[in-house]
Amino acid sequence: MTDDVAPHAAPAPSQQGPARPGPVTVLRRLPFTLSFLAALLAVGILSGSLWRAASDQPWYSQVATGLPAFAEGRWWTLVTSPFFVDHPLVYLTLLPLVVGGLGWAEWRFGALRTAGLFIAGHLVGVLGAAGILMLVSPSGWHWAVALSEARDVGPSCGALAALVFAIATLRAPWRLRARLAVVLWVGISVLYLGQLHDLEHAVAMVAALFASGWIPAFRHPAGRPSEREWRLLAFAGLIAVGVVQVIDLVVPYNGPLGQNEPVASGLDVLVDVVVIALIANGVRQGIRVAWICALALGAFNLLTAAFGFALVPLLVEFRLIASPAEILGALIAPAALWAALLVILIAGRGAFRVPLRRARRVLAAEPLTTAQATARLRTFGGGTISWMTTWRGNQHVSAGSGAITFQAHAGVAIMLGDPIVAPGEHRAAFQEFAGLSQRAGLIPCAFSASATSAAAVPEGWRSVIVAEDTIVDLPGLAFTGKPWGAVRTAINRASREGIEFRMVRLADEPWSVLAQVRAISEQWTGDKGLPEMRFTLGTVDEALDPEVWVGVAVDAEGSLHGVTSWLPVHGPADPVTGEPRVIGWTLDLMRRRDGGFGPVMEYLIASSAQHFSEQGYEILSLSGAPLVRPEDAAAGPVDQVLEQLGGLIEPLYGFKSLHRFKQKFNPRSESLYLLFRDEGDLPRIGIALTRAYLPDASLRDLVASAATAGKDA
Repeated sequence: MTDDVAPHAAPAPSQQGPARPGPVTVLRRLPFTLSFLAALLAVGILSGSLWRAASDQPWYSQVATGLPAFAEGRWWTLVTSPFFVDHPLVYLTLLPLVVGGLGWAEWRFGALRTAGLFIAGHLVGVLGAAGILMLVSPSGWHWAVALSEARDVGPSCGALAALVFAIATLRAPWRLRARLAVVLWVGISVLYLGQLHDLEHAVAMVAALFASGWIPAFRHPAGRPSEREWRLLAFAGLIAVGVVQVIDLVVPYNGPLGQNEPVASGLDVLVDVVVIALIANGVRQGIRVAWICALALGAFNLLTAAFGFALVPLLVEFRLIASPAEILGALIAPAALWAALLVILIAGRGAFRVPLRRARRVLAAEPLTTAQATARLRTFGGGTISWMTTWRGNQHVSAGSGAITFQAHAGVAIMLGDPIVAPGEHRAAFQEFAGLSQRAGLIPCAFSASATSAAAVPEGWRSVIVAEDTIVDLPGLAFTGKPWGAVRTAINRASREGIEFRMVRLADEPWSVLAQVRAISEQWTGDKGLPEMRFTLGTVDEALDPEVWVGVAVDAEGSLHGVTSWLPVHGPADPVTGEPRVIGWTLDLMRRRDGGFGPVMEYLIASSAQHFSEQGYEILSLSGAPLVRPEDAAAGPVDQVLEQLGGLIEPLYGFKSLHRFKQKFNPRSESLYLLFRDEGDLPRIGIALTRAYLPDASLRDLVASAATAGKDA
């Protein structure tokens, strides 16, 4: 038995994007970054700071910035300081920031603009921090006094400013995620470490965030955060609080909050961190119970902090501490973070309504039976895979006057194909589906959707090609000319060998025919070592549907050599009579007998196409070829992963060979898409699609099949 497969096997997404740039392209597009990096390393070698601390050298004060340098009139240090690093180990953390921040910005903005951002960020950070210290140090604040006597070198302010501007070019929600990461990193550093460079980073970051939000070229429409953004803000806040409490307990510091004199005990911090670890993912998913726990934990910590503030006068009076400053700093920062987190949790309370029990995470829309959804399909029409929405295992909900079919796996709601709606209602259907899924704590996506749906997704969604639907136009179909040579050969050979084509309803066939179909299918499935795939792959049970036509090839002795099943493709109902209208057929089941008539698939598909053409239908879909994309589509990083994945599973399912086989029928191609919110959802979507296609496969089955495929490859 050959490795013919039914169409629409579970593909992974193929992310379109720019091709990987070569070394020449990198050199041409990053002259400023590479030149500065070379200068930084050259200065490090010539000065010896690459292997010994520059801050210990006698010339350090001549190149470093800070209030002492400016008071001594050494303004040239604004120019010299970016090319030095105070300690060799700092190169390990600094070089990634320089390469990432400057390189990314230069790739997006060009060399001149990036140089301007770098210089502006450096000057604003250094001079801004010096101005703050000059204003604050007369107060006697120990931290400000200490920093007013410190000096600093390094290009980190300029690189950080460039990074913030580059982040502003990201699409939502990655822009918010990246900004949160930078703010938390810089904020925690300045509060708890409090070195001069930490203060300079904070000034440069705030200025860059403000400028990137004010300049029209970087400005994004502002509005109330979405449910997803509220959850992300709360999740980031919880993580920040946990990190701060651990730092407050175990990391020595002498920053703006004072010296490290932990107020909380290790047990208190351990309880908080454990609870945060347990509820953080639930908060990210919007689970109500996790939100309530976060509120309770925050309120408890605020009450504890208030009690600590109340005890400070008593501790001073009984001389248990020398001054309030010894512990106020350790109380203020965690209390402020908990208060900010509570504000976020309360303001975004509508985003945290997902039930704890998975069984209760359902779309809050009018449920439809399969019969009701099928009736709407007959009314509005659908795509080439829309009949698959009638199969078992699918759920249906109302979308206006239409319907949406989906399956829920691994926390993902997978819409199958296009929404079944009237023309022009696709965008509204997608927006409703996205909102319903998110409120149910599910990740929304659509699989094997058409270009019409890809153009109608909510703003910010991504689309990647996951398959190429191969379509044969039936009007005027004739197997003439050189391109149809292989098909004519199969038809002529079948005639010589006494192979007959019949188009039947499988449910009406005798038991002997059905038994042969099941035997062929079971033998083919057994060769794969996995249970039969489902979701967009029909089995013999789906071929028994009375609405499905089945083409069979039998010999004079009644032996079955091959079978194909054809699903109806509905167009919009007749506008006058309201009668359903089938405009074409989609290939689903493809099975052949081992050792039987060789070109049986060519013969069956060609005979079916001829039969449907004579019946007056418009199209014949040979179904999507998974993991196949147009040759002219640019390959991004995800595509390269998919190429490797395709090579791994090709010996099992033959996706690429199946695509080549279908070219014998000279089809035209239409792309099918995976539609999703952003790349962060792809790992979970991949797991969900695996479960959708192989609901009965165990982990052992998957591992064994992967090992077999790798060995065959």
